[in-house]
Amino acid sequence: MYIASSIYFLMLLNLPLAFAVIFLERKNPSVAWAWIMVLLFIPGVGFILYLLFSQNIAKKKIFKNNKNEKESIKKLINHEVDMLKNDEVEFKDSSMCEYKDMIHMNLVDNNSLFTQNNTVQFFTNGKDKFDALMDSIKSAKNHIHMQYYIIRNDDLSKKILKALVERANEGVEIRLLYDAMGSHLISRKLLCELREAGGKTAAFFPSLIPYLNYRLNYRNHRKIVVIDGKYGYVGGYNIGDEYLGLDKRFGNWRDTHLKLIGEAVYSLQSRFLVDWRYASKEKFSSLSSYFRNTDSKGDAGIQIVSSGPDSEQEQIKYAYLKMIYLAKESLYIQTPYFIPDSSFLEALRIASLSGVDVRIMVPNKPDHMFVYWATYSYIGDLLKAGVKAYVYNKGFLHAKTFVVDGNICSVGTANVDIRSFKLNFEVNALIYDKEVSSRLKEIFEKDMKNCSEITREVYENRSRIIRIKEAISRLLSPIL
Repeated sequence: MYIASSIYFLMLLNLPLAFAVIFLERKNPSVAWAWIMVLLFIPGVGFILYLLFSQNIAKKKIFKNNKNEKESIKKLINHEVDMLKNDEVEFKDSSMCEYKDMIHMNLVDNNSLFTQNNTVQFFTNGKDKFDALMDSIKSAKNHIHMQYYIIRNDDLSKKILKALVERANEGVEIRLLYDAMGSHLISRKLLCELREAGGKTAAFFPSLIPYLNYRLNYRNHRKIVVIDGKYGYVGGYNIGDEYLGLDKRFGNWRDTHLKLIGEAVYSLQSRFLVDWRYASKEKFSSLSSYFRNTDSKGDAGIQIVSSGPDSEQEQIKYAYLKMIYLAKESLYIQTPYFIPDSSFLEALRIASLSGVDVRIMVPNKPDHMFVYWATYSYIGDLLKAGVKAYVYNKGFLHAKTFVVDGNICSVGTANVDIRSFKLNFEVNALIYDKEVSSRLKEIFEKDMKNCSEITREVYENRSRIIRIKEAISRLLSPIL
């Protein structure tokens, strides 16, 4: 009798919450239905999950610029917009002129300045990336700004943190920003040593109550390093031994990361400082020392685009969609998680049916089981439209890349999934350069040698168990 009464009470408790989901929060219908299912089938627990995972922070302006910063940014953006509208931008590669509408969109929607004096270096394995990062850390003379979603408590993490301590002892300004949830294992001892040496650390969205983080669902997934205002790193690698391929579960870790030199580093610097200011509450008297003249003689055009749940827009998704719409010959996509919304699926279908060679590469090793089977389900939908799909077999594929016609490309932290588009704080580098984009296209084609193709025949002959897994995972995909 007591158990029945308790269940009845929990069901009644779920009713006003379900009402709020449908009528008050105005969620996407698929997301709303997924949460209603959770509330109905897991009464009580579903209520707690909703409180933890479904806050809406889009109307909370957590990242704020002061009046002078706002005026300066507005002036720069308006100047670039006017230059584009009046055809006054001198593209170093004249063929990039056909992408000026995309540049315009990112300017007005994301304040993403367009710079053209950049050089780009790719890293596709962890050893090369972290060797380069360590060299940059050791050569730092003024400051090191570092932001990662995951920093483990293992050999690689300790090596990098100790290097930061050494540079702090030499008088280099150190600011280390990490996500409180992703980096919950970070060495507290080394953080203490870094602070004692004069370095500064901050956690993004830390838990106010031990073991209970009410912002659990909103994570800062960005990976940014800026050194002396001259060198910038951005991409998919976090800090941990598994990113060197040392985790037996995943084996080889295949990722893509960038080292940038040029004025695009200023945009990475700005993104870091805004995140840092929110998390640390540090007040700066001046920021000019962090934006020094660059010696870059590169000619790659770049925009740094960021997005997050603090905005009602989905800036990185818009950039991805625009790239799909602009594709005329080929579109190559790498992503570890592929859970697109309907607008994304339709765009890919239309591109493929229009004759664009659309290829999507995903990992063959799942790190999140529900996400893996949901990914497989969405891939199956696109095969009917002629999209080619591949699973990467040589370890775990974690790269997040787009290449359009070998002309423009994107490398960053955002996956092709609802979480990256709506819930995580992300950052991508959009690159307008044929040479750089062709290199990324070649990397994709090289990766294909380590892939198996998912043909329609292979997909349609999958087992009944796999079909059931897909069906359940797809129902939950809007809230994964």
